[in-house]
Amino acid sequence: MRCFLWILCLALGVFASASEPVVAKQPNILLVFTDDQRNDALGCAGHPIIQTPNIDRLATNGVYFENSFVSHSICWVSRATLMTGRTCRSFGLPDRPDTIKPEALADLNPDVMRAAGYRVGLYGKWHIKGPKELKPEDHFDSFEAIWRNPYYKKQPDGSLRHETELIGDRAKQFLREQSSDKPFMLSLWFNAAHAEDGDKRPGIGHYPWTKATHPMYEDIKVPAPRLGAPEIFESQPDFLKDSINRERFFWRWDTEDKYQSNIRAYFRMITGIDIVLGEIREVLQEQGLADNTIIVYTADNGYYMGDRGFAGKWSHYEQSLRVPLVIFDPRLPAEKRGRRLNQLAVNFDLPATFVDWAGAKIPESYQGRSLKPLVDGTPVSDWRNDFFCEHVALAPNITWEGVRDQRYVYARYFDQQPVYEFLHDLQTDPDQLKNLATNPAMADVLKRLRSRCDELVAQYGGPLVPIEQRPSTVYRGGARRNQKAPAK
Repeated sequence: MRCFLWILCLALGVFASASEPVVAKQPNILLVFTDDQRNDALGCAGHPIIQTPNIDRLATNGVYFENSFVSHSICWVSRATLMTGRTCRSFGLPDRPDTIKPEALADLNPDVMRAAGYRVGLYGKWHIKGPKELKPEDHFDSFEAIWRNPYYKKQPDGSLRHETELIGDRAKQFLREQSSDKPFMLSLWFNAAHAEDGDKRPGIGHYPWTKATHPMYEDIKVPAPRLGAPEIFESQPDFLKDSINRERFFWRWDTEDKYQSNIRAYFRMITGIDIVLGEIREVLQEQGLADNTIIVYTADNGYYMGDRGFAGKWSHYEQSLRVPLVIFDPRLPAEKRGRRLNQLAVNFDLPATFVDWAGAKIPESYQGRSLKPLVDGTPVSDWRNDFFCEHVALAPNITWEGVRDQRYVYARYFDQQPVYEFLHDLQTDPDQLKNLATNPAMADVLKRLRSRCDELVAQYGGPLVPIEQRPSTVYRGGARRNQKAPAK
């Protein structure tokens, strides 16, 4: 009789396991989000000088996106996009389009992840413009804003610790407190490699690096910017010559000594993040979390580093819009690792991806697509062929909207009178040295991309209100192209 009951129970158990879906364990997610790092500033991206061995290993054992972009190249907007899953124009207020409107708070990514059962944390640079209702402490289980200015913070024992290291300290503490029965989503929003804008002294003043990276790169003469020829700057329209892109060039790149000091320091800041990431991965291993933790490495915007006679980001060129994106999923089989993908990935895809990994429903308000199928190696036949990009802050010189597809870049600076258009053919001119907008042979392409831009503008919220109704986004200042280098 007992044998019969045992066989019956076993049969019922097999039947139940066959009929009920098997729920996969939710993965942990670690987002490493850097500041002012363009796509090629990594060893795995082919940079000949900068050393990023830990990130390189993630790429070797994960997936590297060769065509990763932000939809709006400025720090606070990229952060707001990660929170809302929307483009700037969609989450913004009519008169302050870079500021989150109250209704866009409905499906904040940390709230969606918490509802999916995740313990959610964020440490580092917050810097999001939003309504008073947006209090980060209300949306994260563990949160601490850690700012630069200064980068080195005095500790209780009197010692100084770099912001990058402090974010790493908080991350390691978070992981050591992590329960094994609940997944986590941890975001590390680094201030590095953003310059210390208030300190124009070259090197450690302007780009303070971690002590662990000293004196790396000191014996290397870094080549001049590849697109730094004066005639490239002179080919720009006056409004870009007179913009903040040119002003900040004189802060950091306009002399050989200044360039060498600052670029080496900039490299050290990125290597400092890489070192901290390696330490965090050791803690993941110690805590038994490594085998189920997806790591995403990306940045909030690109960076000119002297190319085109510019500094900063903001404008429409590739140096501004392209960012690194490495995704390491330890669950991938060996044959799926080490792939380099050429699909267009945009930062507004990340919130949808996080929710997809969690196994939850992606909110309808999210405008990106989950990258999970691409990471998994699942064929996707209908992936995007283009995306909307814009910059709605820093009016009137750097306010523009456009579309970027696999071959062409179209941008119109809509606060110029008359509107100023760019059209670049990346196939014949990958460095975007020729503006084809007035070329009669390109009239059909220009018409098509204008129409596509109009379509995307309408889809994401429509035209902005007139400039006089956007006082908070006006950049105040005069001509900057001939500004002299600041005093040391």
